[in-house]
Amino acid sequence: MEKKYVVNIGRQLGSGGHEIGEKLATRLGIAFYDKELITLASKESGLCREFFEKADERPSQGIVGGLLGMRFPVMGEGISSMPNCLSNDSLFKVQSDVIRRLAEAQSCVFVGRCADYILRDHPHSINLFISASKQDRIRRIARQSHVTPEEAESYMVKADKKRAEYYNYYSFKTWGAAATYHLCVDTSVLGIDRSIEFIEAYIKLRLNN
Repeated sequence: MEKKYVVNIGRQLGSGGHEIGEKLATRLGIAFYDKELITLASKESGLCREFFEKADERPSQGIVGGLLGMRFPVMGEGISSMPNCLSNDSLFKVQSDVIRRLAEAQSCVFVGRCADYILRDHPHSINLFISASKQDRIRRIARQSHVTPEEAESYMVKADKKRAEYYNYYSFKTWGAAATYHLCVDTSVLGIDRSIEFIEAYIKLRLNN
């Protein structure tokens, strides 16, 4: 496939969305970005990585970390010179610019961070949502994070709420709603590997149309 294209993945915590994105990018031979976007946004803007970590997939209610008026470092500086006037909206714009630049330069898989909305004008953009059953998600979170099922469920509920608020705020769409995406996949039905095969086949069919 010679044309540049992007695959944007929304996902429930514990659904396997990150794993699917990473393996899918490898199979397709294209770039993969998830948490890497935080590092890139920090480097491109010259701002401390802590800004972006605190604002990661959080809506704009309040200033980063709720720390209005406190001072944070610019990359390469000590705790000193920069008054915190950056809202989550400002950091979202920086990260959005990074996503657009990457998508313009190459084919990519992006996980989360409203990439589907940011790249809504991209001529070859494919938007996916990955979900799974509650039981499967709890088991996966508990196993990966080494926590109890009860703790895993608590993480799951909080993460879903945070991601939905972030996505709905910036995109004016509904996180997880089928009408928002081109394809929704429940990994509890096919499993991770067969879901990847299914998604890859869908992408190739869509791009060849």
